[in-house]
Amino acid sequence: MDLFSNLVDPAINLLPADGVVNYYGTVFDHNKAQFYYNTLLETIAWKNDEAIMFNKHIITKRKAAWYGDSNYAYTYSNATKYALPWTKELQELKAVAETLTGATYNSCLLNLYHDGDEGMAWHSDDEKTLAKNGVIASLSFGAERKFSFKHKQTKETVSLVLENGSLLVMKGATQTNWLHRLPPTK
Repeated sequence: MDLFSNLVDPAINLLPADGVVNYYGTVFDHNKAQFYYNTLLETIAWKNDEAIMFNKHIITKRKAAWYGDSNYAYTYSNATKYALPWTKELQELKAVAETLTGATYNSCLLNLYHDGDEGMAWHSDDEKTLAKNGVIASLSFGAERKFSFKHKQTKETVSLVLENGSLLVMKGATQTNWLHRLPPTK
């Protein structure tokens, strides 16, 4: 039980300027979060993520999957994914995120990190196929992980710990002005 979860205020912007990040804390109790974690592990069509960087084809240890309203294409790191149809559980999670944030979502990129050795480098979700200044909701299940932001000009950083069953929302000019990452951890 997290004694401080009642201190989380999703109305507070965690970024000092040039973007908006709201942390809702745990939005699922431990049992429900564990249910979604186990169900997603078993039912999602996980594949090792691929990227083309510096003209080299890279296959990561991290696994990913792309789901959405239609066979929507999403390209990042010079690799294209085509959305699979929503699963029942992903539709449930989408509905929760939409209810809490007041935004609508048409797709979902799932990332599976097997342990703390796996992470994601500094990047912005600013691909041309995404809406400029769109809203990105991120639900986290499993082990707690540090998540960091770095301003593109000032290099100022902001970090927080994403809890099991938590919701983080990035919106406004966040992707234009900030990078984010999931650093490796023990």
